[in-house]
Amino acid sequence: MATYAHPEVLVENDWLVAHLNDPKVRVAEVDYDPAANYELGHIPGSVLFDWRKDINDPVARDVLSVEAFNELFRRAGIGDDTTVVLYGDFNNWFAAFAFWVFTYYGAKHLKILNGGRKKWIAEDRPLTKDAAKVAPSHYTAHGADPKLRVYLDDVRAALPHVKSGKLNLVDVRGPKEFSGEITAPPEYPTEHAQRGGHIPGAKNIPWAQAVRDDGTFKSREELDQLYGGKGVTSAVPVYTYCRIGERSSHTWFVLKYLLGYPDVRNYDGSWTEWGNLVRTPIEK
Repeated sequence: MATYAHPEVLVENDWLVAHLNDPKVRVAEVDYDPAANYELGHIPGSVLFDWRKDINDPVARDVLSVEAFNELFRRAGIGDDTTVVLYGDFNNWFAAFAFWVFTYYGAKHLKILNGGRKKWIAEDRPLTKDAAKVAPSHYTAHGADPKLRVYLDDVRAALPHVKSGKLNLVDVRGPKEFSGEITAPPEYPTEHAQRGGHIPGAKNIPWAQAVRDDGTFKSREELDQLYGGKGVTSAVPVYTYCRIGERSSHTWFVLKYLLGYPDVRNYDGSWTEWGNLVRTPIEK
């Protein structure tokens, strides 16, 4: 069985149990709703990264600033040589988003707990309600990497390349969102876009097809077949998108780190931006 392109970015529960008291390892739970997750019980020693408050800008629709990123890592006691293990709810949607943002700002030694919160609890692993106590660090970001992110104008400009097959645009939402039958995902039924459908030329490969029932990632062979079967290969650049960028960061992680695609970028503006703007073309 072929291994992932970068197997070092995934850790299993047994590995984490053995490293819970390692001073060079910082575990972080990334939640959309901490009250329904972290506050009810979390991995011992893990810090909380609140997706809305900590990973996003408090005013603009954007990821957190580099200054806020530095402060977040300092508060969590993360240094340049700290291994950061991210996990969370919704099969690691928000952990993958944090992984993407932190990588964008040059963070190293990042890992994702395979199966996330779901598998940890299913295996009856230890939980605590005690907040982690960590000593602040002096972390400083290494600078943003523009090759990991695309914006509205980039996607507009890419449409001819999508049409000619020189770039793949992957919509990772569910089929009903992709078709325009519904304008909000089942998980967030009140968060509608003005229009339903998808960006012209996009291929629909729902994020959930990349994971097993327990939340762990499928094998290298299964993932190669999933994306390659839809014509999404490493031969051309790939842009991923969903509704707000969290599910698409999950697929970005799969393509870039598990399959080793050289040029994968996340469009975090996603359908919330594209589907609400005047004169952006759509397909149903």
